[in-house]
Amino acid sequence: MSDSRIDAAVAGVDEAGYAVIRNVLEPEFRRDLRDRAQWLLASDITRGRDRGADGKDGFRGCITLDRAFMVPAADPLVLKTMLRLLGPNIQLLSSHLIAMPSPPKEHRSIRVPERPGWHRDMYGVSRDLGLAATPRPAVKCAYYLTEPSVRTGLTMVLPGSHRLQVRPAIAAGAIDPVGAITPDVGRHDALLFENRTWHAGGLNVSGEPRIALIYQYGYRWLAQVDDPVDIWPEATAVERQLLGAPDRDDDGALAKGAGASALAAFTHEHKLPAEEDS
Repeated sequence: MSDSRIDAAVAGVDEAGYAVIRNVLEPEFRRDLRDRAQWLLASDITRGRDRGADGKDGFRGCITLDRAFMVPAADPLVLKTMLRLLGPNIQLLSSHLIAMPSPPKEHRSIRVPERPGWHRDMYGVSRDLGLAATPRPAVKCAYYLTEPSVRTGLTMVLPGSHRLQVRPAIAAGAIDPVGAITPDVGRHDALLFENRTWHAGGLNVSGEPRIALIYQYGYRWLAQVDDPVDIWPEATAVERQLLGAPDRDDDGALAKGAGASALAAFTHEHKLPAEEDS
């Protein structure tokens, strides 16, 4: 039996390019994830470190630094939604811990009229195929570990922009296109948006850092954004697939489709409708 939250999320991504799934993270677990994220951000670890404009800090491939970050990536509710949207032949393309300070610590800002920061993900696809020919091979899922509000600079989206064949127009002197919104995301919710949806980080004016975990799911024939992961022995079959298990038998022989068998079985077990039947 399908969960109404999954049906609503699939419809939202299909129709508007984004959706919010309510009450995915348990409160105590969310606090634990926040503590773990803050510890990493305060550390001098350089593996996967991702610093940038506006004083941004974070880590690419955060699941390799703390396996607790794998838990929300494999959340059954989110996985069922991704399987409805993309099918079972998927993996994690990235796991990204992002922290944005308030106010920005650096002079340069990507949120000014000259650099408004609006973009599509997987820029190479649109660059190589063109905006009008860009498909939907990936969907992101974001969790916010600090207080989510417009003032903390949550991810903004332009509803319906996944169907645009040109860049969205931004008026002179403005930083957001007309119709852009900050989705109503609660503390324990997950925000989903596909690669074609135009989006930007909002301005964090709360006086507190904004910390987010953002996972990107995409087809297994796509290159992973993060560095290759050494799959840990105790990983479940689903986790192994998400981490990029290849099409191999236990003896190393080629076995076409073997790397996607875990989520194919998950799809069958939960009687999820195929994408074309959604």
